[in-house]
Amino acid sequence: MLVLLVLQVGNALSSGYELHQKLDNAGASVADQYVLKTTAGDVYEVTLAADASGADKEVGITVGTKINTSHAGTVGTALPGGQGTGQGAGSVTPDQVFAKLDKALDDVSAKRSQWGAIQSRLESAVENLTNTVNNLSAARSRILDADFAEEVSNLSNAQILQQAGTTVLAMANQSNQSVLSLLR
Repeated sequence: MLVLLVLQVGNALSSGYELHQKLDNAGASVADQYVLKTTAGDVYEVTLAADASGADKEVGITVGTKINTSHAGTVGTALPGGQGTGQGAGSVTPDQVFAKLDKALDDVSAKRSQWGAIQSRLESAVENLTNTVNNLSAARSRILDADFAEEVSNLSNAQILQQAGTTVLAMANQSNQSVLSLLR
């Protein structure tokens, strides 16, 4: 599996932090949203998404723009760091975010393997049907060729017998004519 990681760190107030992981062939979509509050008091909306249904298969974490809310928990360390400290009902640690990301990747991999197995079975069935069509076409051709040769042979045989019969009949008629001419 080809994996390309791009970490883009910008101004958290405008562009946010973004982690994209492009996948090569998959087939699932997963999305979760969280609200994070840093120790500095800034609150951000975080979206974890895995979308492998389009042309670009990607899994991403986006920490969006700063929002005003006092109901979010606290995370002590940002995403690239290690252990986060969380408090309150909505707190999310980086490990939890990455666990969700891992689950999303597992789901994408599972769907990818299922669709790959289905594709392999279909390709095998198409190949078998193609071989069957070729074999039936060749057999039909041999049968037609054999029937044609047999019919030509039967026609020649019938023509020879007809000519022989005509010749014998002509000779028999000549014999009768000869006897009649002698009797006269």
